[in-house]
Amino acid sequence: MTSIQRAFVTGGTGFVGANVVRALLKAGVAVRALARPSSNRRSLEGLPVEVVEGDLLDALVLRKLVQGCDTVFHVAADYRLWVPDPAVMVATNVQGTDNVLRAASEAGVGRVVYTSSVAAVGRPLNGGMGDETIDPFPQQLIGPYKRSKFEAERVAHQWATQGLPVVIVNPSTPIGPYDVKPTPTGKMIVDFINRRMPAYVDTGLNFVDVDDVAVGHLLAAHKGRVGERYILGHQNLTLLEFCTVLSELTNLSRPRWKIPYPVAYAVGAMSTAIATITRQEPTVPLDGV
Repeated sequence: MTSIQRAFVTGGTGFVGANVVRALLKAGVAVRALARPSSNRRSLEGLPVEVVEGDLLDALVLRKLVQGCDTVFHVAADYRLWVPDPAVMVATNVQGTDNVLRAASEAGVGRVVYTSSVAAVGRPLNGGMGDETIDPFPQQLIGPYKRSKFEAERVAHQWATQGLPVVIVNPSTPIGPYDVKPTPTGKMIVDFINRRMPAYVDTGLNFVDVDDVAVGHLLAAHKGRVGERYILGHQNLTLLEFCTVLSELTNLSRPRWKIPYPVAYAVGAMSTAIATITRQEPTVPLDGV
């Protein structure tokens, strides 16, 4: 595709979105960023960005805001490990994606980059690594976030088959600056620093620098093949290995005790059950376990 002149970015006030905005500005691209009226805009302070207010579920407003942009980066998503009403998350992630892509199609934009997640990528049931060719099995889609991101990715594929030049990127677990909320991953780091992680579970994640994720978005816009998806990841680490890295960086001791999975599951189930009654975020979300 030709060089990007003016980009419309949803989720620009969020963690990944704020870094995508910076990568675009560094490349000399004019940026229009969508923000909800209630969103925290601290991550965009001081940047030469046109911030416009709107909502992913307001299709009419989206159609107006996309006008004049040659590229759309749909980064916005509801990313939480627990929600009082899963239907709200599903509507934002699935219907919101359809609304954005429809607006992009009607505006005739030259390229759309949709930010999915490795949550929408499957793994072989007999073990081994997942890749872009594998869709998740139903038992791998745990919780409304993973299910909604998988459904949203199917929406993006449908638009691609209808002629919309959309490319999909699947970040793994980004870490880095401007995670002001923070995300569940950022909260894990904050909990470690604040000594609120006395133990760990035997699990692992793929971590990636959020700056690399942002650059990956631009590469997808310039070089990605329409309808295909690209994992944006870096290094597989167990949770203990990740805590070891944090320990080396902070001079704080890493967790000493490993929690057996059945115990972690029981704690998560109890914590989530209480949250269902109190409507307060659980300390240990079951979906996270």
